[in-house]
Amino acid sequence: MRKASVYLALVLLVAVSVVPFLWMLATSFKHGQDIYTKVPSLLPLDRRTGEWAATLENYAYVLQVGGLGRAFLNSVWVCLVLVPAKLLIDALAAYAFARIRFPGRDTLFVVLLGGMMVPTITLLIPRLHVTQALGMFDSGWGLILPNVASVLDIFLLRQFFLSIPVELEEAALIDGAGRMQIFWRVVLPLSTPVLSVVTITSFLFHWNDLVWPLVVLNDPDLYTLPLALQQLVASPDGGRAYYVMAGATLAVLPVIGVLLVFQRRILQGIAFTGLKS
Repeated sequence: MRKASVYLALVLLVAVSVVPFLWMLATSFKHGQDIYTKVPSLLPLDRRTGEWAATLENYAYVLQVGGLGRAFLNSVWVCLVLVPAKLLIDALAAYAFARIRFPGRDTLFVVLLGGMMVPTITLLIPRLHVTQALGMFDSGWGLILPNVASVLDIFLLRQFFLSIPVELEEAALIDGAGRMQIFWRVVLPLSTPVLSVVTITSFLFHWNDLVWPLVVLNDPDLYTLPLALQQLVASPDGGRAYYVMAGATLAVLPVIGVLLVFQRRILQGIAFTGLKS
């Protein structure tokens, strides 16, 4: 009886999670007159004849007229540049905190961790002033450079690097390898699980980020997908649910694809980060 109750609860949770997505997907393929029906349907059917009536016109509209096609490419470009750069900088910083002894290392690391307690929203104005001072306001680089480091990712990488036996690095030092050679040829190849987690979570965060693009961008040609979708909702066409659902589907499908393909690596990476200090 208890097992049946657990299964029933899981089925209900899955339904609560999946049905809204299916509704969004179905609505994105419907004609306007087929959305509001007496009997709700998850299928794109003609409300008068009950026949299949799916259409791609909603996607064509939001991609061309709504500007989501250009915004989609902008988001892809930002993620392709930002995520590798962020991964490299975070990995170098984490390795320095894990293996290189320098004055004030532990104090600096504690200060960085303390910065995680500051709400991100309170840092928007200082970040915006710095971005303007560097001449990057309303530009693609203004989206990228202020986000090329993450304290949380540095912490995760450092914890994993500490779990790697130091004897491996000492053996490489005896063989004549330099510190950077050890980093590239010993540490990084052994850190695939946590590197995968950092890469995937960084992609998901920056793909869905709305706040920073909303603050730093004015040019519609530079809008990322979440910002363009928000503008679509605020436009006169925002009242047309089929356009909004088509745009939302375009925004969420890459995220779902990444999670489905790499969910095992995410769980493994989190499990392997450890708690060693």
